[in-house]
Amino acid sequence: MLLIGIIVILILVGIWIIVAYNGLIRSRMQTKEAWSQIDVQLKRRNDLIPNLLETVKGYADYEGKVLTQVTELRAQVAKAETPNEVMQASDALSKQLSGIFAVAENYPDLQANKSFIKLQEELANTENKISYSRQLFNTTTANYNMKLEVFPTNLIASMFGFKPSQFLETPEEEKDVPQVKFDF
Repeated sequence: MLLIGIIVILILVGIWIIVAYNGLIRSRMQTKEAWSQIDVQLKRRNDLIPNLLETVKGYADYEGKVLTQVTELRAQVAKAETPNEVMQASDALSKQLSGIFAVAENYPDLQANKSFIKLQEELANTENKISYSRQLFNTTTANYNMKLEVFPTNLIASMFGFKPSQFLETPEEEKDVPQVKFDF
């Protein structure tokens, strides 16, 4: 009878290890999938940018500096290796793209151009998707990292060498509160 009790306990412990291990694998894969969604949206934005630049070039020849910076930042996003490097380059690119839209305000014909309007809408939509994907990534990262730290799954995580995932963080300079001044 004691032997049967020990066997049942070992079977239950074995089942628990399998369930905990599979839960960790599932959480790690959700984190990777969330990063993949960010990557897909960044590629989509990078694919839209050349079309936007060509459309703007036709109207704003002397604004070449802005267009050159966008091209360089787009290349930096493609070359970045870690998620945080990718997001830092992406954030810089987003800021520069908003500069293009500000330049466009000086060209009424460009603002009325259907291609420009469509590209502007597509980029705005993509920026929203990137923002959502970043939130999803950080949420799945938090869930995964929590499983690595809470008892009893932390035992399985350490036994099988699971490593925590890094959150996507906002650069310090972007945390500053913007100053609004009204000069009357």
